[in-house]
Amino acid sequence: MSLNQTAAPKSVRHLATTVLMRRLIKESVRPYLSWLGFALIFMAVMAAATAFSAWLMKPVVNYIFISHDREMLWLIGGAVLATFAIKGLANYAQTTLLSYVGLRVIADSQDRLYAHFAHMDISFFHSNSTGKLISLFTNDINLMRVAVSNALTAVGKDFLTLIGLVFVMFLQDPQLALVSFFIFPTAIYPIARLGRRVRKVTANTQVEMGLFLTLLEQTFQGIRIVKAYNMEAYEKSRIAAIVDKIRKLSFKTARIRALSSPIMETLGGAAIAIVIVYGGYKVIENQTDSGSFFSFLTALIMAYEPMKRLANLNSALQEGLAGAQRLFEFLDIPPSIHEKPGAIELTASKGHVRLEDVYFSYVPEKIAINGVTLEVPAGGTAALVGPSGAGKTTLLNLIPRFYDIDSGKVLIDGTDVRDVTFPSLRTAIALVSQEITLFDDTVRANIAYGRAGASEEDIIAAARHAAAHDFIEELPQGYDTMTGERGVKLSGGQRQRLAIARAILKNAPILLLDEATSSLDTESERQVQSALNELMQGRSTLVIAHRLSTVQDADVIYVIDGGKVVEQGNHATLLAKNGAYANLHAMQFKEEESS
Repeated sequence: MSLNQTAAPKSVRHLATTVLMRRLIKESVRPYLSWLGFALIFMAVMAAATAFSAWLMKPVVNYIFISHDREMLWLIGGAVLATFAIKGLANYAQTTLLSYVGLRVIADSQDRLYAHFAHMDISFFHSNSTGKLISLFTNDINLMRVAVSNALTAVGKDFLTLIGLVFVMFLQDPQLALVSFFIFPTAIYPIARLGRRVRKVTANTQVEMGLFLTLLEQTFQGIRIVKAYNMEAYEKSRIAAIVDKIRKLSFKTARIRALSSPIMETLGGAAIAIVIVYGGYKVIENQTDSGSFFSFLTALIMAYEPMKRLANLNSALQEGLAGAQRLFEFLDIPPSIHEKPGAIELTASKGHVRLEDVYFSYVPEKIAINGVTLEVPAGGTAALVGPSGAGKTTLLNLIPRFYDIDSGKVLIDGTDVRDVTFPSLRTAIALVSQEITLFDDTVRANIAYGRAGASEEDIIAAARHAAAHDFIEELPQGYDTMTGERGVKLSGGQRQRLAIARAILKNAPILLLDEATSSLDTESERQVQSALNELMQGRSTLVIAHRLSTVQDADVIYVIDGGKVVEQGNHATLLAKNGAYANLHAMQFKEEESS
């Protein structure tokens, strides 16, 4: 299995605008078509009210300014008031409905993306930085929402308003309408070209935003190292460089978008100038009345704004589609590890674990595990020892299917782990890793993580077994104390004991312990080891240990080196062989004596 399998498929990188929009509507907008239908009705009301307000200029000029009709003064005034009131209420309704749909699109997309990521394998997260993934949830999905909102507003309100105003113009003077609109099609090509440039620059900007978030995350999490090595100036220069790059790309986007304005302003001015000259001439020559001319001119001027927004739509739409394209790229990446059709529920009654002739590679042509066969006896303990980088943690990760083997078998009670469902497999396993993960939540929530509905008594009992209860009681809010991000408010030993308490509370038949006591002082290690020994009774336990003293009582010890089992047996047998294990034992004994 290669980590490169998670690269985004090229097929979605250069999709046409229509293809992306169809997919966006199908997957994100379709559930809310009824809401959009109501919004469209209110948009139509707005468009009709706008067109009617332009038509009202004809009776205003003819009956009030020319004929001085007092009765029509109140009637027309009332009509104007009612028209604008209706327009305002319709605008409120359609804005509210579109806001609801836009926010639902964001929420649904974020839920869908997280659900997809939650089922991705660990290699996916090793191949994609955290900042890059977070950028999808924030920047890209928000851009996508803007694309949806702008497209719906333009297609609905602006287009319908334009249609209504054009109808009024043709109603007042068809010939003049044809003359004034002849000039606008010339703007289509340059504006479409600008939109394509905006989409390209926006896509590059989003990539840089992902890198920016990654850099922020790395420096904030590694702030102790940054300060310890006096690297503040270096990190500031890195941040400044990427911020400046984002600024330049964003400014380029703004410049390209702004180019549509002079195009439309010039064309709009030309159209209005033509109307004034030609229409004024017709009024002077008594070929049309003043009311019709002013109504036409008002409709043209009012049509200019929705026409300009429609012209700018392509640029805004391309920005949003750049975000949608990145979203779809990740949604289209399939998990490289998945449940097989018809996967069965694992019933780990004994918890016997066996690896048979297992081969595994993180990348092609670089074998990490080379034909390993080992087993964890039911209810017994197996230990993996050996130098760093030998493959011990990799072997442990194959049991819960964090990675899939290239060949061979991983069996639990005789059942291949590839034949069972993920929930049933991982319910049977409790893991304590050397990389302690605590969430920014209470101590209680971190211990109970993975066992919903655990009682207070069970949580406290687990903490006691992990030698954690006493220090928890001394915390400011006891079990309600927030641990901070990654447990930063606790010491390394305290974090490790909470992780052990979490595994104890899970009460799974199989235990995977990866350097579970590595961060503890001598006294805490003694307490925790005693608790672990009690917990391990009757459970199948695979232990990875650096200190050989913690695994001397294991039923079987496997010495791993270069991805292979080079020795196996119990402590006494391996010492008697005077091989790799005896050498490791002798070196540790000397280190302990010298310390």
